[in-house]
Amino acid sequence: MIVDCSSPLHLKRRRLSTVDIMEAEAAKAKFAAVKEKFGRDLHVFETSVVSLSLPRASSDENTDDFYEFTPEDYYRLLRTKKEDKYLKTKKIREAEEAARRSRITKTAIRIHFPDNHTLEVVFNPSEKIQSLFDLLSRVLAQPEVPFYLYTTPPKKQIKDLSQDFYSAGLIPGAIVYFSYDMPKREDSEAFSSGPFLQEEVMALKGLDAVPEQVEPIQTAPEPVTTAAPPVQEPKAAGKKPVKPKWLKM
Repeated sequence: MIVDCSSPLHLKRRRLSTVDIMEAEAAKAKFAAVKEKFGRDLHVFETSVVSLSLPRASSDENTDDFYEFTPEDYYRLLRTKKEDKYLKTKKIREAEEAARRSRITKTAIRIHFPDNHTLEVVFNPSEKIQSLFDLLSRVLAQPEVPFYLYTTPPKKQIKDLSQDFYSAGLIPGAIVYFSYDMPKREDSEAFSSGPFLQEEVMALKGLDAVPEQVEPIQTAPEPVTTAAPPVQEPKAAGKKPVKPKWLKM
């Protein structure tokens, strides 16, 4: 026998309100429009500047003799380099490099602007750095002004645009910094204040990923079965017990 058990509605995640659904649809439309125009998924967010203080030196500092490069250190490093060079053939080293490269399928590049806004774009590691500069020329508010990108620390300008992201070491992600390539003049401060990105791209700031709409799911009642009483076999009626032949009274 199955007992009918009614249970309340359960939700796996938070149920979206009408306002949340409208905002999610609007955000989804903005992301789709930007991707259709520029050919990539763009994300914009604002970063806060955090001043980091240098750690204090410990009281038990080592003496200058501790940092001296001794002949023993030199021969030990030389021996290690020789072992790495001769133990692995060129073919093995190339195979290992190809295996490492194949495991990395994408790299997230974050471009930090002077107004503390960051643009995040995902590239394929085999793409040229030129593709990043081409994209920036399309999304900048003033693309006619020359610019450059650099990494830090130490500050190093990215000049070889024919390199791919993997060869440049910008994997599996990197932060690069944007700057206008202009002489320091009074009128150059107007360009440094921003905005640096187009209004259409800046509209993506603060838009989270579109949450998935969840419909209420009613849990099906579990069937409850009751054990049936054991059935006893009926005894044969009218049949007398037979006395065995070997039993003598």
